[in-house]
Amino acid sequence: MKNTATLFLTFLFSLSMLAEVSNAEKDALVKLYESTNGSQWTVKWDLSSPVSNWYGIKLQDDKVVSINLTNNNLVGEIPAAIGNLVYLQELNTHRNKISGTIPSAIGNLKALKVLNLSFNKLAGIIPSSICKLSNLKDLELYMNGLSGELPMQIGALKQLEILSLFNNEFIGQIPNSIYEITTLKTLLLNSNMLTGGLSSDVVNMTSLENLSLFDNKMNGQVPFELEKLNNLKEMNISYNMFNGIVSKDLAALDTLNMTMVNHQGIAVLLDIATDKNSSVVAED
Repeated sequence: MKNTATLFLTFLFSLSMLAEVSNAEKDALVKLYESTNGSQWTVKWDLSSPVSNWYGIKLQDDKVVSINLTNNNLVGEIPAAIGNLVYLQELNTHRNKISGTIPSAIGNLKALKVLNLSFNKLAGIIPSSICKLSNLKDLELYMNGLSGELPMQIGALKQLEILSLFNNEFIGQIPNSIYEITTLKTLLLNSNMLTGGLSSDVVNMTSLENLSLFDNKMNGQVPFELEKLNNLKEMNISYNMFNGIVSKDLAALDTLNMTMVNHQGIAVLLDIATDKNSSVVAED
């Protein structure tokens, strides 16, 4: 009986060794390796070994579900073949030297929950195809050279909790659809070139805990609706061109106490309401 059990376990182990990802997925990984100078990675892949042994790769039921190559000296571009990893739930290449653009094929990754391409050398726009990733919870593209306007359809990411796009070169206004993402907890858009106002529809973002618009070119009245966001714990909207009156509570919540830049380029503090009724008057 003991020998039978041993043989059975050996058989199962042999099957597990034979199990492997599909050719399409393996080819996509090889193209990623080759297009980002894999031979110079800090931790390299042995392409002759099973994919399950490759650094930063996580498999589930013989499908690639996670790529985490943080700080691994990736130099080059993300290949369009990345879109063939259709079971992928996490793609993390934080702190590398990836250049080029974000391939639109990334919109094929319908299972993706985490997309972190931050701290690289990416350029170009955010492809609108990213807005098709309905399962996405974490989108981090900060510290790149991305430009253009934010995708108008970004509000389609109904499960998004983290949107971190700071230190890029984005222009234009914040899309109205962004205020429809009620699950969003962290919104970091600081150090870009965004213009326009902050909509009073921000009141819909009831889960928001951290808001940073610091160092942009936004203007108009600071919406008093921000006070209704009970979960908001951290905010920095200073060094924009906002004007008007703000409440004492909002000024205290802002990291730099609502320090703005006027048309002469001089830093000024916004006027603080002297009583609780001032905000109501200002809205009228």
